[in-house]
Amino acid sequence: MTKKKILLRIDPALHEVIRRMSEAEMRSVNGQIEFLLKKAIIEQRGE
Repeated sequence: MTKKKILLRIDPALHEVIRRMSEAEMRSVNGQIEFLLKKAIIEQRGE
């Protein structure tokens, strides 16, 4: 599967929170952002 690349500008404090979460869950920052986006979409759809 080919993944799309995007440029994402976020607040440094938010990046730090995501970085800590990713370390705790053994993911990369990029992987953590993708995980959180997927989770938010599933919750939004009510799945």
